[in-house]
Amino acid sequence: NKQTAFDFLTPQQSKEQQNQKMHPPLDRPHPDCQQEILALQQCHSTKKSVFHIWACDEVKFALDRCFKREKANLLKELNMNMEEKRQQEDDAIAAAIGHRMSFQDYLQKDMDYQNALRKATKRSADKYQTTAQGGHASL
Repeated sequence: NKQTAFDFLTPQQSKEQQNQKMHPPLDRPHPDCQQEILALQQCHSTKKSVFHIWACDEVKFALDRCFKREKANLLKELNMNMEEKRQQEDDAIAAAIGHRMSFQDYLQKDMDYQNALRKATKRSADKYQTTAQGGHASL
């Protein structure tokens, strides 16, 4: 049983398996992309030879663009009022564990943290002046 270079073009898998490798599953509703889905299915059903492999590329690219728009719209909808949702979650967690102070408020009142922050961000003029004059600053 000699294999040819075109054997990969005629796999023994079902069309559903081939489609799942090429794009997201089409069995769930995609109301905004229904026209592109139907066009791709029509193109796949008219495939008659192994040389027809690239004939559906433009239709597939249109479907990919439609899926990209669909995903962007979904994310936009899910992220709407995100600050409000996040605040509600923070309030619920605080009520559940008995804390009424946010982590940022806690850090503002923590003197050890504030001192370490000031020390880390404080510029030592002497250190930079020594280094600029060609000397070595002690770390």
